[in-house]
Amino acid sequence: MEDISDREQAIELLQQLGLQEYEAKAFVALTRLPHGTAKDISEISEVPRTRVYDAVRVLESKGLVEIQHSNPQQFRAVSIDEAADTLQREYRTRTETLRDTLDTIEPTSTDVEADVPHEVWALSGTTAITSRTQQLLSEAEEEIVFVLGDESVFTESLVESLNTARKREVRVMIGTTAESVQNRVQDSLPEAEVFVSGLEWLSESAPPADDTEISRMVLIDRSTILVSTFHQTPGDEREHEQAVFGRGFDNGLVTLARRLMATGLPSVESSESTEQ
Repeated sequence: MEDISDREQAIELLQQLGLQEYEAKAFVALTRLPHGTAKDISEISEVPRTRVYDAVRVLESKGLVEIQHSNPQQFRAVSIDEAADTLQREYRTRTETLRDTLDTIEPTSTDVEADVPHEVWALSGTTAITSRTQQLLSEAEEEIVFVLGDESVFTESLVESLNTARKREVRVMIGTTAESVQNRVQDSLPEAEVFVSGLEWLSESAPPADDTEISRMVLIDRSTILVSTFHQTPGDEREHEQAVFGRGFDNGLVTLARRLMATGLPSVESSESTEQ
């Protein structure tokens, strides 16, 4: 059963990357064969034999399948690495084309709104929150303060983004809720300033009564803040991440977060006092 599940997942992923169902099924079938005829592909993929040829022609045009013009014709898939690279390039090209196309679409209103200093927005789901976190880190010009409420947030992509910020000479300060995590962070980000946060209420040892747990707090250039939490809904064992973020030096949310985060970072606290 596990093998069938893997095949179904591969077919679904290929469809998400732009292949039609029969194309995806034919390609997955060919990855299981050194080479095969239309009959062979049809038998193990459940693609009608008359539709195999059309599917293979599309796969060939995408650089995913090679054809030997014998009698009967033989087909074989390119290596998995080559196929993944090919699909990745096509996906990247489509994404770049989409960006360019969206940029050329005229807005419905020509009125340019002034920057609003008091704005707070909500996000839901780890994928969206991680994406926004990466964007905010890339925008940092002077300082990043990142408090890890949950160790799972500390991923390789986060480390890469923080190291990239350091190369731009952005000051990076990372707060953790446990010394064990502090050592891991320090090893991954040797040039960052790492500290154990004084915000004890972030740690799992003192969870809030409503089963909501702070997962990350990010402060960018002392003017933009993102705070996310993990929580569980009744009857659902999965943890869901939600976040709010605000921009603007005068934003009340940002001011509050700055002062809270200062309890774990003396240098921030000193700067805060100076600015009052």
